[in-house]
Amino acid sequence: MMLNVVLVEPEIPQNTGNIARTCAATGTSLHLVKPLGFSIDDKHLKRAGLDYWNLLDLHVYENLDEFFQKNEGSKFYFVTTKGIQSYTDFSFEEGAFLLFGKETAGLPKDILAKHREMTMRIPMVEDEKARSLNLSNSVAIVVYEALRQLRFPDLI
Repeated sequence: MMLNVVLVEPEIPQNTGNIARTCAATGTSLHLVKPLGFSIDDKHLKRAGLDYWNLLDLHVYENLDEFFQKNEGSKFYFVTTKGIQSYTDFSFEEGAFLLFGKETAGLPKDILAKHREMTMRIPMVEDEKARSLNLSNSVAIVVYEALRQLRFPDLI
């Protein structure tokens, strides 16, 4: 796969379903790191992905340790409201992993501290009431920027 989206402990099935649809439509693999806030068989998850679910390249991990162990040596980018640079400041690589945290808490602080130089944010207004974008919107924004940089391989 050209790109990999990683959802760490996603909580809302409709968000994950929308992200699955984006991944299927772009040829991007989806990686889910447990615990999940829903069952993969959840009707809301499947409905949001509609008939795209069977096109999805899906990987599920028990925890972050298993994820990093199975994908050792890969390029990782961490998307967070606490990122040190804008997502447009990065040069994305083919096969890279784009990590997104759960809706209520984002990525774990220890992971962000360990990979600080690879943290990115989507620019937003500075207002405590506008804490973050919807997870599925954030994934779409970053995935399409990465694909644009890679010249939309295999997409028409």
